[in-house]
Amino acid sequence: MKQIRTNQWTLVLAACGIVGLATVAQADSGSNAPAASAAAAATNAPAATAAAPASQPYGKKANAGFLRRLNEAFFEQFSTPCYSPPDTNAPAAPTRRIGNPPFDSPPYPDGDWQIGGGPNVIGDPGALRDSPYPLMQAIYDGPDGKAWYDSRIQFYGWVTVSGNLSTSHNEGPNHASQTANYPEVYDERPDRLELDQAVLYIERMADENQTDHIDWGFRIACLDGLDYRFMASRGYLNDNNLFRENKFNGFDTPMLYLNVYIPQIAEGMNIILGRIISMPDIEQQLAPNNLMASHSLVYSFDNYTMWGLWTSTKLNANWVLQLSIADGVDIAPWATEDPGDQPTGSVMVQYIAPNGKDSFYVGMNSFNKGNFGFNNLQECIESYSHKFNENWWTTFEAQYMWTHGCSTAPTRSVPIEDGFYPTHAGTAWAGGIVNYTMRRVAPNVFLTIRNEIWDDPSGYRSGYSSCYDEHAVGFQWWPNKLLMVRPEIRFDHCWRDDGLASTTAAFNTTGAPARFKGAYDNGARDSQLTAAVDVTWHF
Repeated sequence: MKQIRTNQWTLVLAACGIVGLATVAQADSGSNAPAASAAAAATNAPAATAAAPASQPYGKKANAGFLRRLNEAFFEQFSTPCYSPPDTNAPAAPTRRIGNPPFDSPPYPDGDWQIGGGPNVIGDPGALRDSPYPLMQAIYDGPDGKAWYDSRIQFYGWVTVSGNLSTSHNEGPNHASQTANYPEVYDERPDRLELDQAVLYIERMADENQTDHIDWGFRIACLDGLDYRFMASRGYLNDNNLFRENKFNGFDTPMLYLNVYIPQIAEGMNIILGRIISMPDIEQQLAPNNLMASHSLVYSFDNYTMWGLWTSTKLNANWVLQLSIADGVDIAPWATEDPGDQPTGSVMVQYIAPNGKDSFYVGMNSFNKGNFGFNNLQECIESYSHKFNENWWTTFEAQYMWTHGCSTAPTRSVPIEDGFYPTHAGTAWAGGIVNYTMRRVAPNVFLTIRNEIWDDPSGYRSGYSSCYDEHAVGFQWWPNKLLMVRPEIRFDHCWRDDGLASTTAAFNTTGAPARFKGAYDNGARDSQLTAAVDVTWHF
């Protein structure tokens, strides 16, 4: 069996860097385990737990081959629970300048209050290297383990697969569409299994806890799978693959940046140059950062990634100010032919109450002249989160977006859209509010209830002129440190404003807005019920 496992590692690593089925079958799962490093709680970083403390000698398996070390690391961590109360006899962890994180991560996606625009929370040491996943543990256990540890460079990631059953199944004329679940995204295709995302992070996290020297970092997030469809920038990688050929599998890099941390400015400033995931949302494109398997409509139709320069400045213990300048929304800086390629500002403010139980995160995610272009959204977002106690917390997000001078059909300067051409020319808008309420039911399990209402009267985001409401219930369960399972059931309903579908919505080839019965099942239904589950496997 040992030789079979080794061969599986070889095949899987060659394919996408994940683990073999033999390891899963023989792994011993647990239910509770060491508390997460606060660094893993940063908004755009997946959670991790302490499996290899910094005091552990590195290079302890230097005489073993890499695949053997990797195999043993997976076996060890499959028997490591995701969470347990802190060990009072363990070596003291670095003291955070911002106090203890409000949540245990895992099972929660983040340990700290929601904030985007950076790989880390200012005041946190960024110690994910002290709680490595199997790939980094195998590297640390090797002959150059200490050098890798000191470099702060890390390699890690995950694979997420999902499946759903839906009341929608209409494929349209001549079986032309597979996306009967739409406007639900990301599970657009009903009654099937999907490779949502296979992700590899390559990063160096700056130490943003210390105050005596400038530090630096970088992140490259490589993603392959269905979910590439919801992060593409015009002019970067996927103009043909997605916007013209509409393929259901592809590759993208939603985060690609350098960052510099300057402790001498206020209580610390983080500067990022490159491409980031849009800052303010409760949700993210990357699976471990979300409270449920599916995404809300409020999140599904806003902007996803931006290219530019971002600053986050910690003014004091309670306030963080974020100022940035980007080159449009979901558009590469060199796509100069698009009207949306213009200087675009962002201003966000975060406030955390002194008692640590309330957080406000509000501002303009993107603003410029507001003229019609590829996904050129003017977007205002406000979110509020409250922690009732160690078992209950809730978070709200309200969103409003608009664009001026919209066309109902492609133009010479805007031949493609991320979204749809609206049913009415001129100024188009959309907006809504979503709430997540969480209840921790076990050390490694929590329940999530999501309710939302979202309005798209001109169909310029969803393709259908309608107001929507959506309600879902799901669980997030970590059987061990490496596996996360999220079952859910969801109900969607649309309330048609004028019953028009965009010229680019499903099967509308008339060149003019068409009438529809409902937004779901390719325009055939006004409601939809889906049951879904996704499984995430970290490496």
